[in-house]
Amino acid sequence: MHDRKMKKYIYNVTVLLFSLFLILIGYITYLQSFESPNLANNPLNRRAMEMEKHIQRGMILDCNGEKIAYSKKNEQGTFSRIYPLRDITASISGYVGEKIGNAGIEGYANTDLVGMNSPLARFGPLKQLFNKDRGNNVKLTIDTNIQKAAYDALGNQKGAIVILNAKTGAVLAMVSKPSFDPNTIDQHWDQLRSDSSSPLLNRASQGLYPPGSILKTMIADAALKENVTTTKEMFYCPGFLKIDDTYTLYESDNEVHGKINLQEALNESCNVTFATLALRLGEAKLADTFDRFGFRKKFDNEIDEPKIPLPEFKKLSDGEIAQVGIGQSTVLVTPLRMALLASAFINHGTIMKPYLIDEILSPDGFVLKKTGTEKWLEATTAQSADTIESFMKSVVKQGTATRAAVSGIDVAGKTGTAENSSGDSHAWFIGSAVLPSQDIAFAIIVENGDFGGLAAAPIAKRIIANIVHTEEVTQ
Repeated sequence: MHDRKMKKYIYNVTVLLFSLFLILIGYITYLQSFESPNLANNPLNRRAMEMEKHIQRGMILDCNGEKIAYSKKNEQGTFSRIYPLRDITASISGYVGEKIGNAGIEGYANTDLVGMNSPLARFGPLKQLFNKDRGNNVKLTIDTNIQKAAYDALGNQKGAIVILNAKTGAVLAMVSKPSFDPNTIDQHWDQLRSDSSSPLLNRASQGLYPPGSILKTMIADAALKENVTTTKEMFYCPGFLKIDDTYTLYESDNEVHGKINLQEALNESCNVTFATLALRLGEAKLADTFDRFGFRKKFDNEIDEPKIPLPEFKKLSDGEIAQVGIGQSTVLVTPLRMALLASAFINHGTIMKPYLIDEILSPDGFVLKKTGTEKWLEATTAQSADTIESFMKSVVKQGTATRAAVSGIDVAGKTGTAENSSGDSHAWFIGSAVLPSQDIAFAIIVENGDFGGLAAAPIAKRIIANIVHTEEVTQ
């Protein structure tokens, strides 16, 4: 009797231990098969960070091979990360910190930069047997000449600038101010993290702002596509639009535009015209327009962007629909999104997928991976895009953006003054330019800058003139 009980206990313990063993094996298999990439790439992975100290981290290069980040061996035999352009490219490169992990390209491309991008990288300590002592180099689409020009043009103002190659989607510049020096990120982390001006935020791709009047370009496209107006229709602007008994929408400074057509309305940024068009479109067609231009679609690559907040169109009142038509309401956008909007018009209705990483190179220069250009969206028809682009050229020639004009260069654009509940209005300017070497699209925002034509448009002029001058000098 005693033996039978003992055997039963032994059997139960054996089953329990075997079950726990199977659970452990299952959990380890799950970690290795499904979670290993996330764990290996986690910026706070202490084992990976300790091992990486003894690896010469690969360089981050611009499109011309200029160093944005590189590693230098110190007296302790470990490596220090150097950022020669300091705060100019910090919003792109991100940082590597012993106590704070990594971010930006340093975070996204970490496994490439430390040479742990092979299938063996997921096998924990085993990977150390096969590791190289030098990581791979990451070549970006960023042109540091354009990046510097944009950074300087923004001056001491808070804001962001995005410049794209409209034909390829390559990000040529991505400026965010205020910025930080990634060379000293560890020492100043607590101060930077608590700074009310948010220097660690990449405003270019992560900052969310009301678009204001720059959204009128998209409303004009929608109105033409949905046949709720024509280029010949005349609107009358008495300086206000009475929506219903409870709400009246006014022009800025109560300006009266009188009789104007669609092109003139864009030139003068007429609120009455675009609120009228939004009401004609209605909630369903407005929602479809935002979808056509990709506002609900993610990039799924190295560009980190938050979800774009859009209103619940079905629940909007007429007054709120009118507000959407002039870029207010609850719509928030990133500067990157608005650069993509501008690219649709210069690129005949096509939006190319934006990307930052061009190539992954081995330490000896062999191309391991190459990013191909990708059509992201067919946002509108070529005819409609060309019409809006011609309107935007008129805005620069004789409308609210004359301060963006550059002699000998076709510049198109739209200014915006976006109301801001926490202070002065934000100043916007989006547009495009046909340069000798490429067609560019851009978005510029100056926080609390007030009028886009006064604060943001001149910045575009300085950048474009600088690019043209640099190209002429190097030819």
